[in-house]
Amino acid sequence: MAGSDHLLDAGESIWQAQKSHPFVVELADGSLDRAAFEHWVKQDYRYLQDYARLWALAGTKAREETTMTDLLGIAHNILDTEMDLHRSFAADYGISQEALEATEKAPTCVAYTNFLLRTAYEGSLAEIAAALYPCMQGYLDIADHMAEVADDTHAYTPFIETYTGDEFRDDVAWGRAFVDDCWEQYPGEREAMEEAFLMSAKLEYRFWEMAYSEEGWGL
Repeated sequence: MAGSDHLLDAGESIWQAQKSHPFVVELADGSLDRAAFEHWVKQDYRYLQDYARLWALAGTKAREETTMTDLLGIAHNILDTEMDLHRSFAADYGISQEALEATEKAPTCVAYTNFLLRTAYEGSLAEIAAALYPCMQGYLDIADHMAEVADDTHAYTPFIETYTGDEFRDDVAWGRAFVDDCWEQYPGEREAMEEAFLMSAKLEYRFWEMAYSEEGWGL
């Protein structure tokens, strides 16, 4: 079994929990409360800044030039294409670029990004690959699920279209192959890869909950 398939099997219950989360269900049918989506936009914008850093740091640990180029290319794509989507969403809701950048990370966002960056600095390339994978494959799988259940176009259709688009699919396919390559090249890292994958997957689920509950510090 390919490494990516093994990890997805290990995280199957988390995947199903994400698909049935109210944020995902209501975004798919267009009924999601605007404030919850705005909270997601702001928090995910801050998350993506560190997610891009993680890809770039992975690039510094790669030994092969082609792998380094691909990793740094995905980091650039996140900063350019995906974050531009968030800026567009934000503009539609009257959220300025300054407001996005001034957003304080919610506790879950802090936990997730801190975990990713610690993995980037302390972990192996294989661990980094596994920690990156739930965000990529998860958004594609969940967006595909949303596209299947959505009845009509609505305010959140651009979200679904972005994460089911060809460019994002290409990035996910590369990420999947990256995980598979690491799984084969570093068999001694497989347990660590599974641990990193499952932690990221759990934090992905909590991210939906953070957005839906508009989680803050309460201070």
